[in-house]
Amino acid sequence: MAGTTSKTSAKGVAKPPLLSGGNPQIAKGDGDAPVQAYIAAMPGWKSGVGRRLDALIARTVPGVRKAVKWNSPLYGIEGQGWFLGVHVFTKYVKVAFFRGAALNPVPSGASKQKDVRYFHIHENDPLDEAQLVDWVKQASQLPGERM
Repeated sequence: MAGTTSKTSAKGVAKPPLLSGGNPQIAKGDGDAPVQAYIAAMPGWKSGVGRRLDALIARTVPGVRKAVKWNSPLYGIEGQGWFLGVHVFTKYVKVAFFRGAALNPVPSGASKQKDVRYFHIHENDPLDEAQLVDWVKQASQLPGERM
């Protein structure tokens, strides 16, 4: 596949190929295991961001539903849909709030979709965890996206 690379870890286990921008190519799947595989395959500093985000979301929304679809981890509420997604790009990690326009304050990243808002995390950015917790809490209480 064009734009993919595959590497072998120090343990001799093949790592998933990275798509353009460094996004890990992870098989679609429900539950924590595919999300953890995605996070482990995130390149460089982005894996640490992925671990922090995953822990923050799990702490903030007990019983959160997790899955990987379209090479992105999704977080949602059973029976209510998905409220958040994560995606890796070359220079940042994108957190997508599917009903972000309804959050207060609204995350700064605009989208072509009227309800979606993004929050970008770049290397060495200070992470305002209190703001992220607030957004995650608000987002989890809104109707989710059916995907």
